[in-house]
Amino acid sequence: MAIDPAFRTGCKTVCLDSAGQLLWHGTLFPHEPQNQTAKSAKEIIRLVDRYKVKAIAVGNGTAGRETLDFLSGIEELKAVEVYLISEAGASIYSASEVAIEEFPQLDLTVRGAVSIGRRLMDPLAELVKLDPKHIGVGQYQHDVDQNLLKERLTEVVEYGVNSVGINLQTASKHLLSFVSGLGPGLSESIVNYRSEKGNFKSREELLKVPRLGPVAYQQAAGFLRIPDGENPLDNTAVHPERYALLKKMSVDLGIALKDMAGNPALKRLIKPEKYLGKDVGLPTITDILSELEKPGLDPRGKATVVEFSPVRDIADVREGMEVNGVITNLAKFGAFVDIGIKQNGMIHISQITDRYISNPAEVLQIGQSVKVRVLEVDEKRGRISLSMKK
Repeated sequence: MAIDPAFRTGCKTVCLDSAGQLLWHGTLFPHEPQNQTAKSAKEIIRLVDRYKVKAIAVGNGTAGRETLDFLSGIEELKAVEVYLISEAGASIYSASEVAIEEFPQLDLTVRGAVSIGRRLMDPLAELVKLDPKHIGVGQYQHDVDQNLLKERLTEVVEYGVNSVGINLQTASKHLLSFVSGLGPGLSESIVNYRSEKGNFKSREELLKVPRLGPVAYQQAAGFLRIPDGENPLDNTAVHPERYALLKKMSVDLGIALKDMAGNPALKRLIKPEKYLGKDVGLPTITDILSELEKPGLDPRGKATVVEFSPVRDIADVREGMEVNGVITNLAKFGAFVDIGIKQNGMIHISQITDRYISNPAEVLQIGQSVKVRVLEVDEKRGRISLSMKK
């Protein structure tokens, strides 16, 4: 379930299936001025039961914290995970041609709620539909060469897509177009083939896609995953060119090929030197064994829920207060922190640690949970200065 929260206009609510397809949408009014709290809670419980909801994504914009509080008060939702999700760029997506093509009959606000839900399920696949400049990189983006900025941001997106890999059974043409060897034309051909023939049974079936030849297949195959395919190696980053090598390893060890993926003992059992050849070096074998140790699509760890401190507005923030937060951005001069209100706080580089550092990235990373102390609040300018020092 995903909720795009609001007060007066209500919380746009959607339910999505495991592939991110829309099952239900509607508007609930748990907050002021309508205050239909009991009615909204009853509807939420009904939807969770009907659609077997496992997690709820709540947009972090206006009324986001209030919606979290509303959900936490529903006893029947204790087994459902609830997360606050960044809305950055969601409004841009909802009015884009991509969104219109996906949901031509739906209102902008419903499309925005769908985007929020998909960001929790598969953030890479959803965010790739946006021009990276719309994901909130700040005012400084206007100070640099725009063509160079677009080029660099596109490179980062391509690197992310090809590092993680994508699910061939569910990937949109927009996501596929960032895969090495594919472009908009071939991506659309793959999606059309999938629509006509059904899910792919193997990576090799890609060669049956119109206009997708051996060269494109060779470049793209290693980045495409088939979780439910005939060959278990199709759900790994191991390229089909190396399948024969893996089969030899499995025979030597007396282990079935399907049991090699997700087997951490392989690194100890396999002697890489035994499989070296003219076109297979030690780095290749090391990469293959590392991939087999944790195959699949999702390199993320277990999702955690941040327990924000009980502040709702900048007016509630006081000097000396200790609050929980999440690192949202890093700059040379410091780090920005979401403390659960509209305004992000900022930790100057000199306030991050007691020792000298030249870059905040030495000790912090985006998405990291932190406990910070409030140094100063400028309510008029909307600025909050924070410290992580003891």
